[in-house]
Amino acid sequence: MNQNTISRIRKFTEDRDWDQFHSPANLAKSIVIEAAELLECFQWSDEQYNLQHIKEELADVLVYSQNLLDKLDLDADEIVNMKMSQNEAKYPIEKAKGKSAKYDKL
Repeated sequence: MNQNTISRIRKFTEDRDWDQFHSPANLAKSIVIEAAELLECFQWSDEQYNLQHIKEELADVLVYSQNLLDKLDLDADEIVNMKMSQNEAKYPIEKAKGKSAKYDKL
């Protein structure tokens, strides 16, 4: 996310004095709730869905994720790259390419 978007999310929260409700646990719960609403977009069909509704629910997941990053003083790029390094070690190309198996089943 670019810095302007992150600043907009932060201002939205600050203007409404909602940080008081943003404990790490509450934000994690909110991410899961919004992710479930995203999944609901595909509840009855994998092919027929409302793209606008998907965008809205995915945006909610991202906003709550940014709020959690802020609350825990984490950097998105840093933690994503850390996890990608772990994933690259767990799923080497020569074992994982074209396969959907979990790393311990490769």
